[in-house]
Amino acid sequence: MPRKNEIANPAREQTRREFIKDAALGGSALLLLGNLGVLRAVKSHAGPEPVYSMIVVDYNKCTGCRTCEVVCSAYNHRQEVGGKTLMGLGNPKLSNIQVHSFNPDVDVPAVCAMCPDNPCVAACPVEPDPKTGRKALFRDPSTHAVTCDKARCIGCGQCEEACRVGVIMSNPETNNPERMCTLCDGDPQCVKHCPYGSLSHVKVNEGREFYGLKPEKIAADLTTRWYQQ
Repeated sequence: MPRKNEIANPAREQTRREFIKDAALGGSALLLLGNLGVLRAVKSHAGPEPVYSMIVVDYNKCTGCRTCEVVCSAYNHRQEVGGKTLMGLGNPKLSNIQVHSFNPDVDVPAVCAMCPDNPCVAACPVEPDPKTGRKALFRDPSTHAVTCDKARCIGCGQCEEACRVGVIMSNPETNNPERMCTLCDGDPQCVKHCPYGSLSHVKVNEGREFYGLKPEKIAADLTTRWYQQ
């Protein structure tokens, strides 16, 4: 049964992680509960104040296949062909979700954590627009995804420095921040198409294990659990 507030996805009976661990430890089972990492946010209408939700990763199921990168890139970099809007080529380099692979075998997908206190937005030095109240970096009013107004952005890089999980990157040509999750207009493609059911979306819980940590820290913790016991 899926956990409360999570969307269930089909998963294989035995994950690659389980197979590796079984082989390494002579068939002993690895059961890790709550190894869910941070990733997606959508707006909830539960109350007058914004209530965010986020994509999380079950690291026991993730195989590092990078399907999430391809579908994210294809959706968020669509192309106009013959007057029609089509999905893009799916170049993983352009994806807003990035899979970090470590040795020994640990795969950590990372994406915008949608931090409720908005450190990246707070770090933006651009004065709020008198009409909208928005800085160059702001929350989308409908999805609450962090968005950049390229026309007002000065390319200072302070949002990149403030990002807790290290996902914001400056475009090498424009210096505008990129890699902020767009939430795919409320239908996150990474969650929808993950073949192993390792991605799901839940309400933001800052007390959740691995919340707000960078991939290197998560990988170090998982390596200790999986390979150094």
